[in-house]
Order: sequence, then C-alpha cells, then structure tokens
Amino acid sequence: MTFKTLATGLTSLALVAQPLSALAGELNLLTWEGYADASFIAPFEAQSGCKVSTTYVGSNDDFAAKLAAGGGVYDVITPSLDTVGMMRMAGFVDPIEAPKVTGFDGIYPEFSGDATIMADGGPWAVPLIWGSVSMIYRPDQVAGTPDSIGLLFDPAYKGKISMWDDKSAIYWAARYLGYPNVFDLSDEELEAVKAKLIEQKPLVRKYWTTAGELTELMANQEVYVSNAWTGLTSKDVNALGKGFTVAEFSPKEKSEGWMDSMMLAKGSPNTECAYQFLSFMQSPEGQCGLAKATGYFPVNPVAVEACMDEEMKKERQVGNIDFVKSLVMWQQPARLDKYIETWNAVKAAP
Repeated sequence: MTFKTLATGLTSLALVAQPLSALAGELNLLTWEGYADASFIAPFEAQSGCKVSTTYVGSNDDFAAKLAAGGGVYDVITPSLDTVGMMRMAGFVDPIEAPKVTGFDGIYPEFSGDATIMADGGPWAVPLIWGSVSMIYRPDQVAGTPDSIGLLFDPAYKGKISMWDDKSAIYWAARYLGYPNVFDLSDEELEAVKAKLIEQKPLVRKYWTTAGELTELMANQEVYVSNAWTGLTSKDVNALGKGFTVAEFSPKEKSEGWMDSMMLAKGSPNTECAYQFLSFMQSPEGQCGLAKATGYFPVNPVAVEACMDEEMKKERQVGNIDFVKSLVMWQQPARLDKYIETWNAVKAAP
C-alpha cells in the first residue's frame, strides 16, 4: 500500500476530516483491453481512493514477459485460465486470501474451485469474467451461411482473413484438422498444424493483437473473416454505422471458451488497494460494469441478480453454466514451450 504520508500529530478527528485525495493509494493493472473501462473504474476510484493506472496486453504470453521485465511495476494481473498455473509456478504471483475478497463465495463454484485456481491448499486467483472465442464475418461479403473454421482457410477470401496473434491459432488449426486433444498434440500433429498455418499465411491480411485492432480492420473493410472475442468486436463494429454489419457464429468444430481471473502480483506494495479492487469487481458495479463494457459473461451470478434484466441475463449466459460444456475451454498446453515455439515458427515463415 502506498498511501500519502500524513502529517505527524494529527488527531483522529483531523484524520477523518482529511480529503479523500490525501489518503489516495495507487493500483497498477496489467490487463486486457476493456477491463479498465471508465464506466466502472471511475466509481472504484471514487469509493476506494485508489488511483488506477493500466497497461494492456494483447496476448496471454505478454504477462510473463512484462512481469519478468517490470520489477514490481504491477499489482493486479488478469491472465486467462490457461496461464494462471504458469504465473503461479513461475513465482510471479502471491496466493489470494479469500476472506479479504468480498463476494468470493458468490462466484460459480465451477470457476472458483477449478484445480488451476485452487492449488497448494488455497486460491491463487479470483475469477473475473468469462466468454468464448467464435467466428466473425461480413454476411454481405461471405457466400452462404458459414458454419466451419474452414472459412479461415478459404482461398476465396485471400487478403481478407485475420486471426489473433496468439498460440491459440494452433488450437483453431488443430480442431479444423480433427485432432481431439488440442492441448496435448504430438510432434507429428504439431508439424501438421504448423504446415496448415503456414499454408494459410498468404491468405491472412494481418494477425490482430487487440480487440480494438480487429475492430479497425473490419471497420476499414480490410478484413471480412476472423476469429474474435464473442460479443465485443461485433458490438463495436456494428455501433459505428459504417453501412454494413458483421455477424458471429460458433463453428461446428466448436468455439473456444476462456475465463480470466485476477491475480496478485508478487510483492505488490499496494495490497490494500488490490484487495479493494478484487472485491469491487465481484460487486454489482464491477460485474455488471465489466459485462456491459465488453459483452462478456459475469462469473458471479449473485452480484448481477439485480443489475441485469432477464433479457441480458439470458444473453450473458447467467445461470447457464452448461454453456461451458459446449466450448473447448482453454487449458495450459501440456508442452507450452513447444506450442510457443511452433507459433513463432509460423510467424517467422515467409
């Protein structure tokens, strides 16, 4: 915690009378685009007296790199479920004291009790938000009604295809090739996936790194087809009124599922602000605020009970944990280094 120093000798009454700014702490987030929207960050700052500074990542691989180079720069990080275990094993984070997180008991037990979250006898992360990665496309530019990942590999759309710049491209290609366990591919399967992605490269306009970049690519008509965070890019593009719309679909090979969690960076000097933030994000303001800002799904059905109407609850899968079973939920690959090596080889290929 880095509260401003108070003058020595102040009485308790004078201390209470100090303006909030004099007691302000700070909180440094390393998070995804949309996860620090002013619509809920401003109320948090007002309630807590903690000034929030944000650095954004474009990939789960960015967390390790930035934490290794940051040296105590960050307080709270929000990696996806397939990266939580690596953050713990690498020593980048401290365990969570669950009693300090108001609302922790309202989180879906399927998330809060996940083996990746609960390790060594206690939680290492606080679930924050979840959702899926589906396909997005321009109905006025794509023939028929697409239903397959194959759209990302269709030569008919050469130069108008995009994909997320992340090792998860391996998961997409592996599902398209029919491999059943995309998180534990053999050397032979990885080679086939690499060959397929290299074959695709001439079709790709650009690998996008943030949701905002994909929104720009589609809004500027540079891209007609991509994988995308379900709900976010389509909402943003369609709101621009460009004279066309984009649509989404879940491919027959299944969409991916993800869940992002909050973790406490090791040695954070701002733990008081950090725990206030972890609690705030489990409150109605935090859960509904983030869900509305991103289009993603809340992890705490108790928190959103009164701040979402029935239509939005249905849209955001509140209470429909079975939806998770329809997705290929992210896991840390059995051979993470090999997957990263494969994806880097794809990007380095001519």
